[in-house]
Amino acid sequence: MEIRPTTDQDLDVFVDTLHAAFGLFPENPAGGRGVWWSALEMDRNLLAVTADGRPVGTAGAYSFELTLPGQVVVPAAGVSFVGVLPSHRRQGVLSAMMRHQLAELRARGEFLSVLLASEAPIYGRFGYGPATYTQRLTVQRHRAALTPPRARPADPANGSVEVLRRAGCGEILEQVYDRYRRAQPGALSRPRRWWELGAGQPPVASAPRYVAVHRDADGVPDGYASYSLGEQSTLTVDETVAVDDAVFTALARFVLGHDLVKKAVFKHVPPGHPLRWQLADYRGAEVSDDTDWLWVRLLDVPRALTARGWSTDGDLVLGVDDPFLGEHSRYLLTVRDGKASCVPADREPDLSLDVRDLGSVYLGGTAPSTLVRAGHIRAHRPDAAARADALFRTERPPHCLHWF
Repeated sequence: MEIRPTTDQDLDVFVDTLHAAFGLFPENPAGGRGVWWSALEMDRNLLAVTADGRPVGTAGAYSFELTLPGQVVVPAAGVSFVGVLPSHRRQGVLSAMMRHQLAELRARGEFLSVLLASEAPIYGRFGYGPATYTQRLTVQRHRAALTPPRARPADPANGSVEVLRRAGCGEILEQVYDRYRRAQPGALSRPRRWWELGAGQPPVASAPRYVAVHRDADGVPDGYASYSLGEQSTLTVDETVAVDDAVFTALARFVLGHDLVKKAVFKHVPPGHPLRWQLADYRGAEVSDDTDWLWVRLLDVPRALTARGWSTDGDLVLGVDDPFLGEHSRYLLTVRDGKASCVPADREPDLSLDVRDLGSVYLGGTAPSTLVRAGHIRAHRPDAAARADALFRTERPPHCLHWF
């Protein structure tokens, strides 16, 4: 079997092989626009081919930017299009592609890769760990009253909400999202190519949607909610993007006050979001689809740890195992004044962990002590977990809205 890179001439073969791996049939809109695979980067994709030339597996990546704690924006490979034909599963094809891809990403100089896992058990063995989480909030209209705030103004002064159609506000969505993602840990960029091609899911895709656009007192867009009204008078919000909590509240008030609606569904709300606490009836919001979203893989531990921002001083010695790549390293992580150094260490580790667990705690969305209690991370000193919690904790929980 050969693992080889693809070219533009391989587009049809790549797409057909991927769809066959999942038992699907490709869509064929004019020019390939508006389908989830229309923003493929063919120079970043791989094909697994048998000795007689038959394609049996695919793997690919996008070129994204990822926002780290401290509002640091870095390049990240967004791994996607991973599939193996049912006839060739459990024969080492997937492992071979993943190993080849990780080597290629390192050769490109990338130190982080991310993905969305279709099945949770698969990608941990390749060094990926769940790092951001999301949930769905369903609010019954008759229980949707918001309480007046006691500690801060309810909405931005003199802000306004305007209803637009998705087809006419793509540039606004792109600008607002870009402003939002640069300040939100765990957020991924949405390259201009995605917006132009309508790739992915709404509101990036040009599917018919109404968009509630919030503007500040100067008329500058600073938030939006993309939504549609469906069966049983259910208003579904694809995503709510806001530069701060006050803008989110204004958009939520608009959604919850929509006429002829029995319930509103907010997709992709970060766990612990204050919206539930803003309801007069705390039980008025039902939580569902509480799940992982973005998975993170560190390709270069020192570069990754020194890239992000930190809010607490301290030091830890980390013993990091990478079973898939057969690597074991020990690092001294030292944080001073928001910046870190990470160098090889000789002394005994404070924590021993798998690289996938380091990926889970990296953005601050998973507490190291949780993984210690779960038996994933081994703490060698009584205070090690607490020190790790303090170091990796972030002021703003990581969250990712982008689908790829």
